[in-house]
Amino acid sequence: MLVQLAVVFSDYYWNVGELSRLFVEQETERLASGIGNSGGEPTYQLPLGLKDRYGKPDTGYVARIRNASGRVIFASCDNECERHFLPADIRPPDFWLRTVTPGKPLTLVGGRAFTINGKNYFVDVASMGDPENVVTNVFWNEVREHMIVPMSILLVLVLGATLLSVHWALRPVHAAAIAADAIDPMDARSHLSVKGMPLEIAHLAEAVNRAFQRVGELMKSQKLLTTGIAHEVRTPLAAIKLELSRIDHPRARKAEADLDELAAFVGQLTALARLDSFDHGMFAKVDLAQICTEVVEQLAPWVYQSEHTLELQLQTETTIVLGVETLLKDSIRNLIENAVRHTPTGTDIVVRLIADGLQVEDLNLANCSKNRQLPGSGDGLGIGLKIVQRIAALHGATFKQQQSRTGRLAEITFSKTAPYRAPETW
Repeated sequence: MLVQLAVVFSDYYWNVGELSRLFVEQETERLASGIGNSGGEPTYQLPLGLKDRYGKPDTGYVARIRNASGRVIFASCDNECERHFLPADIRPPDFWLRTVTPGKPLTLVGGRAFTINGKNYFVDVASMGDPENVVTNVFWNEVREHMIVPMSILLVLVLGATLLSVHWALRPVHAAAIAADAIDPMDARSHLSVKGMPLEIAHLAEAVNRAFQRVGELMKSQKLLTTGIAHEVRTPLAAIKLELSRIDHPRARKAEADLDELAAFVGQLTALARLDSFDHGMFAKVDLAQICTEVVEQLAPWVYQSEHTLELQLQTETTIVLGVETLLKDSIRNLIENAVRHTPTGTDIVVRLIADGLQVEDLNLANCSKNRQLPGSGDGLGIGLKIVQRIAALHGATFKQQQSRTGRLAEITFSKTAPYRAPETW
């Protein structure tokens, strides 16, 4: 567009004949705009912008307007300048132009025919040296009306179409970016779909899928390593415990108890590490009521043996969530075991199913104190509660514990929406 403007500028500006034609066309049109009609007779009012140019003598510009019968209705020149125009009794052509002195500044005379209100008029104009450099205004008017304005409209349309096309073409990229944010390396179903993508973007999506696949394989390898380490640790622990069982001494029994605690701690560390490499493709619809019932039935004998009581309260018959049954059982089991280990003898432990989750509360009015510290609250959550917190996060749920008036309350609250996509068969 800029090159075209430069070419047109050069062609118009140095083409005196074309500039002369434009001068006559634009000046006669502006002069003709003052023609009117009153009582059937033509009248004329010189336009405001032309009064200084044609309303005064010796300005270098002259004009004459006459009707079809040759009657002059406006003239800004004396008899001397009439010699430059065509005779009044001659019907001129629709457009005429004559150069008085070739070159610049323009010295010319010309005219043009107009039909206004059904009547014909002839407007003649002359420039003697163009002292006001009107030709420059004529030139820029031509460039603005026939070049800049059309090109600006075209530019807006082209830019708009280009932006729309680019936006439409990049829609798969935007969709891929959103999908990439939701990719879980441990979810076998989680990947970028290349369906409907342009070929170049499809190659990028496949590369991203391969990268996440490698990350998933690395995390699975870490899981295998953690499992192997745990297995290697359990073996010497079991051997040490076997040797201690052969020693008949109170200190040996104390060492056995400490060894059991260590084995349980190693097991919890292993369980926590495995959660970081958990395959989220195992999520399915599960019933919390059934899970709570099974865990309470399983742990009840051990709780009673520890001189505590265990109660299950189902405030709702069924609570269906999207999750992994084994993990949810582990979280409930950890909460119950934590309540047994950190409460005095005779504490009532209540597992309560609520509308949007579950609660585990230990009730001990005789030993309850507002200043009693929650387990793990001094240096962060204990390993068991860390596991519960991680399992809750994997399920898109929230875990919190607080001191209640009658004891301590741990609660897992599930979100209204599933944290991961459900299989298409659901």
